[in-house]
Amino acid sequence: MASPSRRLQTKPVITCFKSVLLIYTFIFWITGVILLAVGIWGKVSLENYFSLLNEKATNVPFVLIGTGTVIILLGTFGCFATCRASAWMLKLYAMFLTLIFLVELVAAIVGFVFRHEIKNSFKNNYEKALKQYNTTGDYRSDAVDKIQNTLHCCGVTDYRDWKDTNYYSEKGFPKSCCKLEGCSPQRDADKVNNEGCFIKVMTIIESEMGVVAGISFGVACFQLIGIFLAYCLSRAITNNQYEIV
Repeated sequence: MASPSRRLQTKPVITCFKSVLLIYTFIFWITGVILLAVGIWGKVSLENYFSLLNEKATNVPFVLIGTGTVIILLGTFGCFATCRASAWMLKLYAMFLTLIFLVELVAAIVGFVFRHEIKNSFKNNYEKALKQYNTTGDYRSDAVDKIQNTLHCCGVTDYRDWKDTNYYSEKGFPKSCCKLEGCSPQRDADKVNNEGCFIKVMTIIESEMGVVAGISFGVACFQLIGIFLAYCLSRAITNNQYEIV
């Protein structure tokens, strides 16, 4: 059995670790809310761009929403484990944090490696959407119209891309290419935006995805602190119980 003075020295350490870990868990819970919000924002504001990528890319917002939800639930569990000062629950908390960290690390590496494929995929799908463009309201045609209206652009590289489409042969330029709202451009190139959409879209995607990547990377690194604190507190509690016995 350890001396009473030794146990008195251990208790302040446990109290300190508990306080720090509770603060960390609260911040971690907040990051989950932020990831959830970023996922919802990405789904709403970037939906037009994702719809012209491959099907896997459209799942990115849902991955962020799912990750944010898991972090919120895990943060709640970590708070409960810390308040209970349960060694096995804290070890489980640290294990879950490690697992999520590894998943996020793999996802970041995969996203970095295949970042150029995203550009090629968007360009190919955008060209395909122009060739198959119609006014029946299919999701790709809607995405093209929304992008051209929002970014004031026309075509992939420039407005001349439309001249190779069946739609242009029948009706001319779509109204979403207009410089001014409500015009009827038909085949009058002076009435349409000259700049293509590809460069503008890539600039937006890179900037917005940079925000998403930065937040995700920050959350992943922040988890390392939680893993360390949970492990140290668990070990301190275990040692204290051993000393009492």
